[in-house]
Amino acid sequence: MSADPACQLYIISPLETGGDFPDRLREALSAAPVAAFQFRVKGLDQHEAARLAEPLQAICAEYETAFIVNDDIALAARLGADGVHLGQGDGELAEARERLGRAVQIGITCHNSRHLALEAGEAGADYVAFGAFNPSKTKETEHVAEPEILSWWSHFVEIPCVAIGGITVDNAQPLIAAGADFLAVSGGIWKHTDGPAEAVRAFHKLFAKNN
Repeated sequence: MSADPACQLYIISPLETGGDFPDRLREALSAAPVAAFQFRVKGLDQHEAARLAEPLQAICAEYETAFIVNDDIALAARLGADGVHLGQGDGELAEARERLGRAVQIGITCHNSRHLALEAGEAGADYVAFGAFNPSKTKETEHVAEPEILSWWSHFVEIPCVAIGGITVDNAQPLIAAGADFLAVSGGIWKHTDGPAEAVRAFHKLFAKNN
């Protein structure tokens, strides 16, 4: 993942990634460039998760989109993923780096904490994620962040930052203006009334206005 241009799209999967979801992912990625796709499933054994992940990983490779595994270092290693995203308490960055190598992107959830973000940066994170900036139907909101933390981080630290939490085309503008390098979006893509491709195109129009 690169932080150039000014802001890019980081799509997070819904929890249900079977059925026709590979077609929906292809639709999204074919609409306009997407920097990263995070594979996020819960309650599955590794074999089932890998079965669901493999076709999605192939689609990401086709469109040069980084394939990031959520919260599971072992699954990321098994798949040879481009990266892993770790929440607080979901594994140590040092363990992930040792197991996955220097080339793999490692992101860390930092909620609304400058302290956690600085710790992650010092430990070698490739990006930090702040949020939630808006109420989310995808995940229970335990921590609320304000756009100012993105401005602070982007002013003082070169490591990219990701904004997450209930982000849609309608509420993304303040986060882009505040300095988010990436917008992590789930429902704002998959539940868009005109479909995922139109959602991706709409985000790109926002990015273009801010470049």
